Amino acid sequence: MNTMHYHITKFKPNCLVYMQHLQNIKRSIFAFLLCIPTSLLALILFLLLFYNGFTVFYFHLPFPSNPLPEPANFSQGNLAKNSFKKLPASVMYAVKEDTPPVILKTLLPLLQNPAITMIPINHSVVFKPNKTHGYEAVKRMLRSADNLKRFSTRVREFFGNHGCKVRFFMTWISSLKSFGDREFFSVESLFRSHPDACLVIVSNSMDSESGSLVLKPFLDKRFKLIAIKPDFDYLFKDTHAEKWFKGLKKGNVSPGEVSLGQNMSNLLRLALLYKFGGIYMDTDVIVLKRFTKLRNVIGAQTIDLETRNWSRLNNAVLIFDKKHPLLFKFIEEFALTFDGNKWGHNGPYLVSRVVSRVNGRPGFNFTVLPPPAFYPVDWSRIRSFFRGPRDKVHSTWLHEKLEQIKSESFAVHLWNKQSREIKVESGSIINYIMLDCCVFCNSSSSSL
Repeated sequence: MNTMHYHITKFKPNCLVYMQHLQNIKRSIFAFLLCIPTSLLALILFLLLFYNGFTVFYFHLPFPSNPLPEPANFSQGNLAKNSFKKLPASVMYAVKEDTPPVILKTLLPLLQNPAITMIPINHSVVFKPNKTHGYEAVKRMLRSADNLKRFSTRVREFFGNHGCKVRFFMTWISSLKSFGDREFFSVESLFRSHPDACLVIVSNSMDSESGSLVLKPFLDKRFKLIAIKPDFDYLFKDTHAEKWFKGLKKGNVSPGEVSLGQNMSNLLRLALLYKFGGIYMDTDVIVLKRFTKLRNVIGAQTIDLETRNWSRLNNAVLIFDKKHPLLFKFIEEFALTFDGNKWGHNGPYLVSRVVSRVNGRPGFNFTVLPPPAFYPVDWSRIRSFFRGPRDKVHSTWLHEKLEQIKSESFAVHLWNKQSREIKVESGSIINYIMLDCCVFCNSSSSSL
């Protein structure tokens, strides 16, 4: 009996210890089970965050597999079978903007009501002030135009006193120091082909005593030209540019990263022709023959090799009547879609967009001239025009190309941005053109 009681008494503490261990194990199991859903949730959230971050910083753009076509080659061989024809302005085109080089798509002219892919006009553009150096550049550009004699008065007196029948305009927004031999020769070529023309250079820097010295050689030969500071308020009045310009002056329009001078020149040329009518040309254009038979024309820069229709226009040469509706549309497009951060958006791409959009509308009477008219060489091949003959074959090509230009072209755009540092070699196309188009043929401008 005592022995049994002893064993029972000894077993009782052991049982309690055992039960306590079981209880601890049970708590651990429940704690583990309770932790499993939270851990899984945390793991899932971690995986989702990782996947989201991966998709944000890695993406794939569906570029077409086909390579971009080469720019049109307007060599003598390629154009031998094609006569110089005006391109129809009534053809519709799909225009896509990008930084150069760009190949634009062209729709077939025989399609009925084609779907046009264009950058839409934003009629509710919200402008944000640019707090950087951009607005300072605006103020510097506009400051020198204050308290001037009215621009319109000076221009009208100049045209009226000289009985100008052929009116040319140029703009020069840069410093006087940067007006070099190439720009000077552009003016030479203009007067060589149009000795009876009147030229207005709209410029702050040129309308000065130092600027008068630059132009003095032309005045001494009794050529009719004048440099006048722009009156932006007058030029933009009663157009969409008026409101845009007020926003620019107040700092509500960001000038962007592209040169403000470049964009102001894009707008000025349109406003000048809209107010006065005439011919606008860039200062890197060499005039080869008279423009007097041209009226309301714009030049194509490139064409589609399959359809032979233009694929991109350019605004380096514009010839339009006063208050032409297409000019009004150009100015409207500038003001409503201005973007100071995209090269060409407010210039060549702008005129391409608008011309493609006004197709079929009554009242828009104008002509699109093919590339040889003003742009016989693409900017990517301009270097070939500055090179002298390398061998007999090259010499033959230069001669044939030069004859083609003399036959089909009214002017040659030198694409200064790409060719400014290139020297003119003896026997090159540009060398021969200079000899034909110079006024001061023995001057330093021969070092173009």
